[in-house]
Amino acid sequence: MNRLRTRGITGAAAVVAVVGIVMLGLSGCFTAFVPGTSASSPAPTSKPQPTTTGTSAEQFYAQSVEWSADGCASGFECATVRAPMNWDKPEAGEIELALIRHKAGGKALGSLLVNPGGPGASGYDFVAKSLDYAVDSTLKSNYDIVGFDPRGVGRSTAVACYDDAEMDDYLYSLPKNRDVGSSAWIAEMSANAKAYGQACLDNTGPFLQYVTTVQAAKDLDLLRAVLGDKKLNYLGYSYGTFLGATYANLFPDNVGRLVLDGAIDPSASNFEVSKTQAVGFEDALRAFLTDCIDNNGNCAFSGSVDGAMDTVKELLAAVEASPLRSSDGRELGASTLVTAIILPLYSANNWDYLNQMFADVMAGNADYAFYFADQYNGRDENGHYIDNSTDAFMAYNCRDYQFDADPAHMAEEAKQIEQASPVFGTYMSYGDIGCANWPFTDGAPRQAIHAEGAAPIMVVGTTGDPATPYEWAEALASQLDSGFLVTYEGEGHTAYNKGSDCVNKAVDDFLVNGTVPDEDPMCS
Repeated sequence: MNRLRTRGITGAAAVVAVVGIVMLGLSGCFTAFVPGTSASSPAPTSKPQPTTTGTSAEQFYAQSVEWSADGCASGFECATVRAPMNWDKPEAGEIELALIRHKAGGKALGSLLVNPGGPGASGYDFVAKSLDYAVDSTLKSNYDIVGFDPRGVGRSTAVACYDDAEMDDYLYSLPKNRDVGSSAWIAEMSANAKAYGQACLDNTGPFLQYVTTVQAAKDLDLLRAVLGDKKLNYLGYSYGTFLGATYANLFPDNVGRLVLDGAIDPSASNFEVSKTQAVGFEDALRAFLTDCIDNNGNCAFSGSVDGAMDTVKELLAAVEASPLRSSDGRELGASTLVTAIILPLYSANNWDYLNQMFADVMAGNADYAFYFADQYNGRDENGHYIDNSTDAFMAYNCRDYQFDADPAHMAEEAKQIEQASPVFGTYMSYGDIGCANWPFTDGAPRQAIHAEGAAPIMVVGTTGDPATPYEWAEALASQLDSGFLVTYEGEGHTAYNKGSDCVNKAVDDFLVNGTVPDEDPMCS
């Protein structure tokens, strides 16, 4: 799913990108799926060590996959596949990719590779822990469901940056200078971002340069081949749609049946992503407040929805000026509170918990907000970061986009974002700082993906999706030469297997039978 890039994520205000889907537990009752990074892949504790070899790309494709149930989750098989560190120079070294497989209940059509998003979310954990959420019974019967950790992520050769204490300081510490956009504030944020990027390079090594979506898409074709599939069958959520579309562009002849749910517009710039997603979450907040005031007798807000929006804006300004201290001593500033608000906005199923959090913060209690922010950042109750999703997120986005940290340029863009999103815009601006100070600044230009010659590709879009707005699904379906759109008229991030029989039928019929609808079914 789509991950928020605020000041707390990058060490500077930034934009939103994509996060994985996991189940969170709140006192045993928070059962809906919401975005987060608290799966169970272990955070790396030492520098990954790509192995130097003289191996050609052909030899990687010729390897055999050795599946084993030993040490794997019950009912699954696990394996490791070798891939080049750099596909442009496959002899320079190799990395490992971690896989997990659930065998088809019936006769398998082949493998269905699943990516939950991020970038940085663990597909391994997504399938191992959330199989019934990832796919329905029809797909489990007809496909071997394969989860994988992309390069840089989780159990695969992973990006490593800070230890727990350093990450706490990076994500949660309040800036010494509070004058956002000033030269002193920019200097402080730039220094923080540069230190973080240098730590990532020091602890990851040369592999950090090759954590890109293009390299990951080439890994995806390797996985297709070594799994024995002539064509790639793939279900990608959120950032996974960009990975899938990139694959189709690189390997159009190898495209089987691709479903891209919660689409990213490949042509959208860093600024356009920030602005569009700020508006998307603003709209989701308004939808929550409308429902809360109209239907919830215990709503933390009263009066008009416009008045409630102003109250949220004032609450953010208040904690920015005078942070709330939590029971563990951390101070809740506006950026962390934005992360806490946005987490439950991914799904309307979580609005009751968002209402409770607002009530607690208004009463001066920061603990509930930190709970949500910690869930988002993959931090457990002991202060341990249980995965490397934040590090991988930065590694991918800093190489997949281009950035311009000129103060005047950022100030002009910040003004536009704040005008478009009065509540959240302030905290989604100045996003170029983090990646402009990354060790590798030659990011990729954003451009439309056409995938000329590819088989039909399904794009699924939700009209009320705050993280990957519907207009992006329309854009991707239009860009792809063989793309077609399935619309879900509803709220929340992504649509498949979320309760719409119409969406499920369209996806299942396409993946199992290759059926392309005559027209957009406009599901509800």
